[in-house]
Amino acid sequence: MRKYDYSRFEGKRVLITGGLGFVGSNLAHRLVDLGARVTLVDNMLPRLGGNFFNIADIRDAVRVNLGDICNPHSMEYLVRRQDYIFHLAGQVNHVDSIRNPLQDLEINCRGTLVLLEACRKHNPTARIVFSGTRGEYGSSVQLPVTEDHPKNPKGIYAVNNVAAEMMMLVYADVHGMPCACLRITNTYGARHQMMHDEYGVVNWFIRKAVDGEPLPVFGDGGILRDFLYIRDLVECLLQVSLCPDAYGEVFNVGTGKPVSFRELAALIVEVAGTGSYAFTDFTRERAEVEPGDYYADVSKIRRVVGWEATTPLRTGLAETIAFYREYRDQYWNGPSEDGLWPE
Repeated sequence: MRKYDYSRFEGKRVLITGGLGFVGSNLAHRLVDLGARVTLVDNMLPRLGGNFFNIADIRDAVRVNLGDICNPHSMEYLVRRQDYIFHLAGQVNHVDSIRNPLQDLEINCRGTLVLLEACRKHNPTARIVFSGTRGEYGSSVQLPVTEDHPKNPKGIYAVNNVAAEMMMLVYADVHGMPCACLRITNTYGARHQMMHDEYGVVNWFIRKAVDGEPLPVFGDGGILRDFLYIRDLVECLLQVSLCPDAYGEVFNVGTGKPVSFRELAALIVEVAGTGSYAFTDFTRERAEVEPGDYYADVSKIRRVVGWEATTPLRTGLAETIAFYREYRDQYWNGPSEDGLWPE
């Protein structure tokens, strides 16, 4: 693995969109530790994972803007003087993208375009890292999946992510703005929403195990996925942002190691020491967007950036289970409706 000088973040201004959510808050913790001056923007839409408790222990070290990335005036103010921008905000619920496709379009496409235009006008040299999804590929025609795999998204969420990624690449090409794009696989870990099962399958399985309930494994459990621990993703985001050769490029982000849902469920039950798993039929909504087997070819990001995932699945699961057992009350029912800091 390549060595990066993380001291380059000390004193630097960093904007994280979606900063009160799962990935954004974990990234914020790491950047605060590195001495960065961090601003988080989040609109705290219900059910999308924003939670003030996610930053409870760093709240005095970050600035929080409860704003909307779709608001040009807000974004034109927020992007000024930022050195790095991690664009993590998005509607990430596949089921909600079917129920309310216009909201998905607004957040994932218009929000990205508003951010890019704000940077073009007021901060065209800010380094932007965009978090996309492996869902852009749809059903795999070859495994492992490389970056040149055909894109055939199966849901509106993935369609809008394809569009947002292309906007990033167009602004990099036409306006010379430093934008890097990531297609991220299923990620799990601390600070993920645990209220419902509509996205974040690993974390939902963990909730079931912690509660001593059966984990619902769809079909025969043989579908393969590539499960990435949040700490590895955070390191990836940092390294991509520091790598000059990453800008203008698209990278798969994952472990490259396939694991079946049956294997995942069995391991979670074993590590948790509670719960069980049972097979169940796909719901209609899940069947419509299920792409089948997926695991990433990560040779490009390993070659260009020097990053690779290092956390064994068992280790990541054990750390995640321990976190939720300690802070169960902060996640099972979600954040308070008034948006106040938890006591």
